[in-house]
Amino acid sequence: MTCTITPLTQLSEANFAAHKPDRYQYVEMNTGRTQGSKALASETALSISFNGISYAVMMVTPGNIEDFVTGFSLSSGVVHSAREIHDVQLSVGQDSLHAAVEIANRAFWALKSQRRQLAGTSGCGICGVEALEQALPSLEVLPEIAPPKPALFAGLRERIQQAQVLAQHSGALHAALYVTDVGELALCREDIGRHNALDKLIGAMVRANVNPEQGFVVMTSRCSLELIHKAVRARIATLVTLSAPTSLTVQWARRHHLNLVHLPKNSAPRLYSPAPIQDHQPRKQHCYLNDQ
Repeated sequence: MTCTITPLTQLSEANFAAHKPDRYQYVEMNTGRTQGSKALASETALSISFNGISYAVMMVTPGNIEDFVTGFSLSSGVVHSAREIHDVQLSVGQDSLHAAVEIANRAFWALKSQRRQLAGTSGCGICGVEALEQALPSLEVLPEIAPPKPALFAGLRERIQQAQVLAQHSGALHAALYVTDVGELALCREDIGRHNALDKLIGAMVRANVNPEQGFVVMTSRCSLELIHKAVRARIATLVTLSAPTSLTVQWARRHHLNLVHLPKNSAPRLYSPAPIQDHQPRKQHCYLNDQ
């Protein structure tokens, strides 16, 4: 896979690498009208096209854009392997970015077929059988891999704060991080969107030839169902979140053999998937049909 950057304005290639947020002046609304400045999180519109067909436009934090495009393509199911991404051309506009992605013919035909199926459901968002299939997709079950040892979580929250370089300046940013099987915090990607942060990390892991079955991924955000989808598609063995998961995310994690850990602030890590032994016990089912 190759990546070409075409500058359309005087903006530099720093748009495609993480950089410190810009500072903005403000006046406090007090009697003294105190003046100050604050670094604010950056965001820009990014459009993505596959083989010339527009696919999505989203707001992202500038930086690590190729990582994001690679991870998004994989975690959204557009491609099933990074080998199906042949080329990425990045263009810079005044207030926007564009990624023109060339993918393998097989992936492109599947993408066009999916667009035809969804063509009649655009009026009401997630509506109809095809749209529900996209919201609750059929995913390949992961191999069962032992969860990380509890000792690897010691002091992890503090180390995450140190690794969030951009958030230290501006706040308002989510982070996705990769921790090795010996506890080293090896990769960190930040973005205004938690899904974007995970896509950037997945892309970074692919480009760094990281085995997703080793170590684990940490999200500083809440655990949504889409994060489970992305993690399973990227073959990530263990997902750790700093906020508690929902019941549905736990069900999907268990169903697909994704290790799911919640790391609370003031208590020990909580392993929700795989299920504890007692959760495997058969429960009494009440059949109302037999009550007649």
